[in-house]
Amino acid sequence: MDDVTGAPGDGVADLQRRAAKAASLLMLLAMLVGLLVAGAMTGKVDADPHALLASHVNAITGSAWLAVYAWSLPWVQYGPQGRSRILALTVLATYSNWLVTAGKAFWRVAGVGLDGNAANNVVFGLLGTLVVVPALAATGAWVFGVWRTQRADRP
Repeated sequence: MDDVTGAPGDGVADLQRRAAKAASLLMLLAMLVGLLVAGAMTGKVDADPHALLASHVNAITGSAWLAVYAWSLPWVQYGPQGRSRILALTVLATYSNWLVTAGKAFWRVAGVGLDGNAANNVVFGLLGTLVVVPALAATGAWVFGVWRTQRADRP
């Protein structure tokens, strides 16, 4: 397929394809965690069913975020490297949110603040480092890239 979504040679179609692949795989992972949710709710899987359900929803939401980012790429006023960096941060945040939230279900910790529980503190650190910071950076850059005025030297 030709690069028809952006200016010729700007790599938008390739980046959209990468984002679509990341979104589709994350959606599959969401569905697989859904099976774990059922197991946890029936007591067949020793994990917190609510945390697993949160992981399931996180992956669905993350998949949608990646798909919307892919769709919006023609309007993101950065070059190929800037767009690619936003995608990398978004993939890091969405996949980490799915994985860390699924993992914490087996430790049965919240991970939303520091306390005396080492497992909880590890989850808190991972969520802050791998989810919150990259998600804020990616979202801020994405918003700025879509809203900034198009420069005359860029199509």
